[in-house]
Amino acid sequence: MFAFSPIAAVLILMVGFNWGGGRAGAAGWFTAVIASVLFFGATPNLLAYAQMKGVLLSLNVLYIIWMALLLYHTVNETGAVQAIGTGIERFSQDKTIQLLIFGWVFAAFLQGVAGYGVPIAVVAPLLAALNFNPVVAVAVPAVGHCWSVTFGSMGASFQAMMAVTGLSAEYLAHWSAVMLGISGYLCAVAAVHIYGGWGMVRHSALAIAIIGTVMASTQYALAVSGLWTLGGFGASLTGLIACVVVARLGPYRNKGEVPRATNGSEMSFGWALSAYGLLILIVSMGVLVPPIKQFLGQIMLSLHFPELISNTGWVVPAGSGQKIKIFGHGGALLGYSAVAAYLLYASRGYYVSGAVRTILRKTVDSGVPTSLGIVTMVCFALVMDQCGMTYLLAEGVSRMFGSTYPFFASWIGLLGAFMTGSNTNSNVVFGVLQQQTAELAGISAAVILAAQTTGGALGSMIAPAKIIVGCSTVGLNGQEAPVLRTTIKYGLIITTLIGVITLVVVMLGFK
Repeated sequence: MFAFSPIAAVLILMVGFNWGGGRAGAAGWFTAVIASVLFFGATPNLLAYAQMKGVLLSLNVLYIIWMALLLYHTVNETGAVQAIGTGIERFSQDKTIQLLIFGWVFAAFLQGVAGYGVPIAVVAPLLAALNFNPVVAVAVPAVGHCWSVTFGSMGASFQAMMAVTGLSAEYLAHWSAVMLGISGYLCAVAAVHIYGGWGMVRHSALAIAIIGTVMASTQYALAVSGLWTLGGFGASLTGLIACVVVARLGPYRNKGEVPRATNGSEMSFGWALSAYGLLILIVSMGVLVPPIKQFLGQIMLSLHFPELISNTGWVVPAGSGQKIKIFGHGGALLGYSAVAAYLLYASRGYYVSGAVRTILRKTVDSGVPTSLGIVTMVCFALVMDQCGMTYLLAEGVSRMFGSTYPFFASWIGLLGAFMTGSNTNSNVVFGVLQQQTAELAGISAAVILAAQTTGGALGSMIAPAKIIVGCSTVGLNGQEAPVLRTTIKYGLIITTLIGVITLVVVMLGFK
């Protein structure tokens, strides 16, 4: 109960009392510190190093956030976001297709090449420009992109799971790709349901079936063939192509007169999209081209931490904290994209006098409150991790439920991602525990670890840190609670379904 108290504090304050992420995160941090000292033997040194690790991990996230905000305001200052909204509406007037293109497929593509909150930060304002409610605009990409998290970001989360368990990609890829593929359909249904209920789900069923099958099949083929680093990227790329085809099918085809732009902008749809074309090009080169990736990754920020032991005997091994590639980080790539977009639009005369000052001011205004929320959330998660509170929660769940443990494997992954905002960190913290529990129970570690990483991926939709990112781009600073109330409902439902699937697979004796 005391190990769960910091999480309970954040959930109760955000969901029950409409507190913002910054205030709730601070309360969670305070609760974690008190509980760790009174019940988990935290020493001053352990707490100090936990905060240092938390700040370093926060910098890793904030690098992405600030540069994503800079890119957004660089583009938005030209009227390009409105022009994109009008262009997509002309491409397909069907709200379902607009929602699926941006909130499901394009968000997954951004996760494939960047990750770390970029999908929500970039897509939310685009959906807002299409006149979707701000809460919907944030909640849809938060839910829609989750299926691509494990094999996105060049498979960083999958790599972390392999590293901590010592198991091969050949052993892990099959079930991970299967469960994440199923999650893809479920995320699409949830994203559409957020906007239009079951009537909209029925209308979109054909589109979801076609696009989802294309993406799930591509991701599976890449994962099991050894190209798992391209799983999320390749799947969403084929999904974008499938969207073009589906938009021309009878139920979704434009009928009647196509609306004309009403925002007064003279920017064409092609020029409006050019900034995001530059983003895709720059990020893809920085991630996919080995010489460029190696060159940009030469300078790295990292700190080494000593071994620490709490008064209760919990050991935190020595090692390096979060490593940040100064010039090859996802945030750096977003920064390059923002500069390139500015130069491109400035050469076309799309900016008015004083635009640079306006862009920087708006970036700071939206970035500061977001940063406070991120730092407090991450630091309370690190206090829990470094004192053994997180491990105790997962171990308690696995022992308490015995033969039904496979059902809860995905919930443990969800817990880790909720706390740290990262599927990668969830796999690092809980991967070995899940592996050992599966082996002791005589069940397939591949199936249990697939549930772990799928739950961790789904946790992205309820991680407060990522919700804060999306809200900051649509003017909902300090108003994250309505979004979290929306996403947590779908996150719990989908995780439950994955838990049922995991339990059935184990009961049937699959390996």
